[in-house]
Amino acid sequence: MTEAPEQRRLTISDPQVMRALAHPARIAIMEFLSTREGGATATECAEIAGLSPSATSYHLRALAKFGLVEQAPSRGDARERVWRSFGPSWMVDAGQAAGPEARAAERALVEAHSARDMERVRDWLRRAGDEPAEWYEAALFSDTLLLLTAEELAELNAKVMALFVPYRQRNRVAHAPERARSVAVQYRALPLA
Repeated sequence: MTEAPEQRRLTISDPQVMRALAHPARIAIMEFLSTREGGATATECAEIAGLSPSATSYHLRALAKFGLVEQAPSRGDARERVWRSFGPSWMVDAGQAAGPEARAAERALVEAHSARDMERVRDWLRRAGDEPAEWYEAALFSDTLLLLTAEELAELNAKVMALFVPYRQRNRVAHAPERARSVAVQYRALPLA
């Protein structure tokens, strides 16, 4: 039996797939589709990606070619092509024994994703003063140094990821609390040299 798309977690380890995804529009499309249980059309994705529907269709087909998105069941209009992400989350892992090509592809994808995250920080800083007090006070920037073993770091990561699960937008969108809004949470736990 095939898992429902909502339950799959995709691990990206192929350098070719990493390079295909290391594009700002494709990252935006993947993120958007991961929040939409029923999927979205190229026109709906175009609004998020800042592209025309035809350019977005091109990117969706490229993502489908690499198994990152798939066609979703139709909404009733046979002319309308609906796309959904293969799963609600994905991770990049070239593997410790990866060669230079895989490392370069992994680095390109992580850098593209990090640039998107940094732009979100800049956007927040531009508008923070105009936000309601409750949102301004709830926002958090934290940089904490911990002293951990590899096993403790793995345990911490698992616990933090488990905390996110009940709040994932895809899981809550149908029953979102009043005044809820999308919140980007970037979590990194990187051993220092």
